Amino acid sequence: MKHLQKNIRRVAIFLCALFALLAAWGAYSLLTYGSRWFASSANTFMRTRKKNVIAGDILDRNNVVLATTINGQRVYQDDLNTRRAVVHAVGDSGSNVNNSAESFFASYLYGFNSSFLERLSFALRGEQRRGDTVRLTIDSKLAAYIASIFPSGKAGAVVVMNYQTGEVLTEQSFPTFDPQNITDSVKNDPQKPFFNRAIQGLYTPGSTFKMVTAASVIENYTNYDTLTLNCTGLLTLGNRIITDAGTNLQENKLTTHGNITLKRAFQVSCNNSFAQLALQLGDARLRKTAEDFGFNDNFLFRDLVVENSSYPTTNRTDGEIAWTGAGQSALTASPLHMCMIASAIANDGVMMEPKALLSATAPNGTQRAGLTSKVYRKPLTAEQAAVLKDYMRAVVTGGTGASAAISGTKVCGKTGSAEIDGQEYTNAWFVGFLDESASPYALSIVVENAGGGGSVAAPIARKIFVWMLKNGYIQ
Repeated sequence: MKHLQKNIRRVAIFLCALFALLAAWGAYSLLTYGSRWFASSANTFMRTRKKNVIAGDILDRNNVVLATTINGQRVYQDDLNTRRAVVHAVGDSGSNVNNSAESFFASYLYGFNSSFLERLSFALRGEQRRGDTVRLTIDSKLAAYIASIFPSGKAGAVVVMNYQTGEVLTEQSFPTFDPQNITDSVKNDPQKPFFNRAIQGLYTPGSTFKMVTAASVIENYTNYDTLTLNCTGLLTLGNRIITDAGTNLQENKLTTHGNITLKRAFQVSCNNSFAQLALQLGDARLRKTAEDFGFNDNFLFRDLVVENSSYPTTNRTDGEIAWTGAGQSALTASPLHMCMIASAIANDGVMMEPKALLSATAPNGTQRAGLTSKVYRKPLTAEQAAVLKDYMRAVVTGGTGASAAISGTKVCGKTGSAEIDGQEYTNAWFVGFLDESASPYALSIVVENAGGGGSVAAPIARKIFVWMLKNGYIQ
């Protein structure tokens, strides 16, 4: 009998432990995935709740109303240009934009976090319940300005963030649409205006990935500053032919850089040099550095759903490894992730988690949630980041990113021109930041099928930074 009782106690303790683990896992899952569950189109409870609660307002960081409810209908910002510019961040009433504020912050907007006393207060007053007011980190005026200068008719994305706090000041996708006038032409547009390229678009990063390759060289070679590479303009590895911008093999015209240092190779974006560096590093070391920056990670950010970036793990021939070092091969990354990489370099090697929620405030004025900055990774030491910062400054002062330069302001950046099969032109990239303690802002720009990053994306970056400096973005 005693033996039986002992076994029963053991089983009971085991079951209690399992229950505790289940409860802990449930709490963790709710904390981590809660917003994703609320945002799911399969959430029938949410659809029912929407009928019984007046959705809270959505504001930008300057308290500009971006979405509100009038007579039971969801309406959006009065100004058409602003309304279109922020549509991917804010969303629409039909949930055509995945994981926008309308769906991702639904737990606040529809009062799921309200207490029993708050609910009772509405009932006693005989009023329909109201959800919380959600204030986003985005600046609608900045978004409207960017929309006005983005190349007409082109698809692409722009992300701007504070690299010290992680606040996302804008995450825009092009083409845009009017959430209050969704026509059949919008629904059937081959450029997919509902798709949020800023956080969902997975692009070949092109030469912007050279930030990662250079970081790997700096980490693994003590003599990185005296390394000399030889660019002959042509590197053939199996079926891979690696050339530099301006090369025309049919006309036997090669762009060559000759003997070149790492800094100069970065400044002029020499593909041949970075292909050689990737081969010298080896795939394992280059992949480790990429993964330190977040490639191949499962992004589980509290405020944003961001598609995972990928460093290839199969078909790793010498040709593929070399092309990876130059930013091609099967690499993929979102514009927001590339902005985070530039931000880490700007922020002394510290990569912050991107933040979209500034605050959630209950109808009675109580703040339900607020901005809490969080470190996501530390891929670089401060010393390594300083070297890369110097390289990126050189890109703007005398390299491929010269069109982003602003007199009297330290702009750092990296251009990219990613080759995509089937496109007439390359995708134009620019990622960079202001190396100014009073203006800690980074950005990422991609313009699809547009040409060179230096000629197309860098001038856009300059205009954005100039606008920001003229409109109060100095702490």
